Amino acid sequence: MIEILEITGVGHRGDGVAEGPDGPVFVPYALPGETVTAEPVPGHPDRRHLLRVDTESVERIAPICPHFGVCGGCAVQHWTEPRYRAWKRGLVLLALEQAGIDAPVAELVDAHGEGRRRIVLHARGGSGAVLQVGFAAPRAHRIVPIDRCPILVPGLERAIPAAWRLAEALRPLRKPLDIQATATDVGLDIDLRGSGALTQAMQTALAQLAVSLRLARLTRHGEMLAQAAPPTVRMGRATVPLPPGAFLQATAAGEQALAERVLAYTDGCKSVADLFCGVGPFTLRLAERARVQAFDNDAPAIAALLRAQANAPGLKPVKADARDLFRRPLLPQEFKSFDAVVLDPPRQGAESQARELAASTVPVVVMVSCNPATFARDARILMGGGYRLAEVTPVDQFRYSAHVELVAAFRR
Repeated sequence: MIEILEITGVGHRGDGVAEGPDGPVFVPYALPGETVTAEPVPGHPDRRHLLRVDTESVERIAPICPHFGVCGGCAVQHWTEPRYRAWKRGLVLLALEQAGIDAPVAELVDAHGEGRRRIVLHARGGSGAVLQVGFAAPRAHRIVPIDRCPILVPGLERAIPAAWRLAEALRPLRKPLDIQATATDVGLDIDLRGSGALTQAMQTALAQLAVSLRLARLTRHGEMLAQAAPPTVRMGRATVPLPPGAFLQATAAGEQALAERVLAYTDGCKSVADLFCGVGPFTLRLAERARVQAFDNDAPAIAALLRAQANAPGLKPVKADARDLFRRPLLPQEFKSFDAVVLDPPRQGAESQARELAASTVPVVVMVSCNPATFARDARILMGGGYRLAEVTPVDQFRYSAHVELVAAFRR
């Protein structure tokens, strides 16, 4: 059934919102003030397919990518920057409001910088099927083949043609293939996942292809296939050797923006615990002025952090331990020697760890989050233990998407 809808807002996924007969309905790529023609999405009573925009908003602009609207990577390339920035900051405001939290929220920090430095491309193409390499379609398993992506850092531009070549070398793909590419200081680092078992001949062919593609390193599920130079990234004074498939903040500018605020919020602290530390983007910068004890369940990341610290000049002592902070959160008595705690959990947040922190006496807690909803939940736990949420700063390193980072300071 075709519908004519009046768009009144933009939801948390970046979709236009209209009032349907049974409540709000969501129309991707529609903007407030627009009249659109849409049709229902089978099986999803609150969703609509946009068929056409009948009356355009004055805030609509031309997207920067020809794949926009088909590829699922970006949601809001078509909106003017001031309105986009207000909406993205509003995602943080709404999450706090829904959790009953009143706290100062700074203006959104633009941390796109030169662009994304890591991506995951998907490849499909069984026997007799056409090879497809690209990103997933919006809320679907279908692959949208792409030949370029304008939001990538220049060092990652070669990743897309490289992914096509690697996928072609593995045809016919017996299983879906994921190709994780990271732009490092020495070149492209690519990790293949999901290809199925490789014969010795296939491994040899991939290693030769890595040379012709001028890759810094090629691994499969973390196992080495070829390496021209160990991939590294710079973090403060330290040079970090990256484990295969290592997690990094999406942009270098985003990492820097978050780290600057972590350092500002912990100014004057002499002993800091860094929880969910990864390869050390905050640990290594904090160690320029404070003793740091770092924890993460990723043992290769911990090993990389310690190698980086050992080879960096002028850092204060760093201890680092592999520990599952979901199953074994640090207990209140373990925080007694720290002036501050920094934590950067994954999207599910750090509920168990927040409960232990709430019972501690640490004067400063700094939380970095990529999910405003789980942040708000964990913030309420800390505030229930006597902490005051002093400030929240939204950071936008996922430009054109519905994802927003934030960094916040809690004080006793």
